[in-house]
Amino acid sequence: MEHAGSIASEKGSTGITITLTLAMLLASLGTSIANIALPALVEAFSAPFVHVQAVVVAYLATLTITVVIAGRLGDRHGLKPMLIAGLGLFLAASLLCAAAPDLPVLIGARAAQGIGAAFLMTLSMALMRQLAGEARVGRAMGLLGTASALGTALGPSIGGLLISAMGWRGIFWVQVPLAAGALWLAVATLPGGSRRETVPTPSLLSVLDRSLVPNLVINLLVAAVMMTTLVVGPFYLGLGLGMSTTMVGFLMAIGPALSILSGVPSGRLVDGWGCRRVLVLGLTLLTAGAFMLALLPAMIGVAGYVLAVVVLTPGYQLFQSANNTAALTDISSDRRGTVSGLLGLSRNIGLIAGASVMGAVFALGVGTGDVAQAGPAAILDGMRLAFLSAGGMLILAIGMTLVGQPLGESAVASDPGA
Repeated sequence: MEHAGSIASEKGSTGITITLTLAMLLASLGTSIANIALPALVEAFSAPFVHVQAVVVAYLATLTITVVIAGRLGDRHGLKPMLIAGLGLFLAASLLCAAAPDLPVLIGARAAQGIGAAFLMTLSMALMRQLAGEARVGRAMGLLGTASALGTALGPSIGGLLISAMGWRGIFWVQVPLAAGALWLAVATLPGGSRRETVPTPSLLSVLDRSLVPNLVINLLVAAVMMTTLVVGPFYLGLGLGMSTTMVGFLMAIGPALSILSGVPSGRLVDGWGCRRVLVLGLTLLTAGAFMLALLPAMIGVAGYVLAVVVLTPGYQLFQSANNTAALTDISSDRRGTVSGLLGLSRNIGLIAGASVMGAVFALGVGTGDVAQAGPAAILDGMRLAFLSAGGMLILAIGMTLVGQPLGESAVASDPGA
């Protein structure tokens, strides 16, 4: 019965992979592409920055709130129908964003777009797990990680070009054909027959059992650490080293670029070695990278920063592939949407914690609330405290992995060449 949902042909496999990868890329692109338009929106609507910032916050807030709901709806009404509904909502919201006559309408449309993105992000993962062969689950998760990293990396660069050529509306118009294409592909390529209308959806508490909790907690901790790199990095490079905005952007792009390159290889390693080993390896690299960020920049400057990122980023992709595969491996098909939603929720909470709590730790280390006026030595002090704290969090995550029995450990490693 479990094999009934497996990919039947190479042609079908390619179409499904493109569909789900594009859906994940759209969700992450929507997260990152609007940030660069904030100055243009301030000018276009003659509004204060704090009001315009809601264009970004509304998307993230509704995405975070809706991910578990999207997963449960997928489990109840079928993953394919709910993904199609999410793509339809994302498409309609993108059109409304592009044509928004004023700021309140744009904010409302972005909130709706975030709800659609929750369906895309959650159900793409659940469907990829359901439709991938057992020997390729890790690779499938790695591919989705690559798509997410690609969307995040492309957002600022594509957004900058579109704003220069078409104004701020261009960043939303470009999402319309992409969403329309993904919607058409979803209808045409995804297999049907996944509806379970007569089967009651398991309660959230029954899904959130003891075996899943460690995966979710560790996912939250790692996401917080990764957000810390995005929050602290620009301060160190721009204020601590006095680099230009262009150079800061170039160096900050190293991480996403490495994520794109290491996603699929990380998934192959999961398929070959098994989840637990790769999970420990990924967390070990993350921990080493965090401590390197705390210590090396003070010793060798920007070279230390780059070296730390080179260690930390592949560790993140190894962790993501292993943790997502482990969490979804032994889950029955009527719970995969909910578990995918819980993974998304824990990640988003971690990102919020990284931006707020770890940002506060950085400011504490700097020694002043006005970080922009701090000197290079104070910035380094803040960076050291933030990443020593991050390293401590990751040691805790390794301890949870070694002591506990993460979900999916029963999965048997397959031939990596399969």
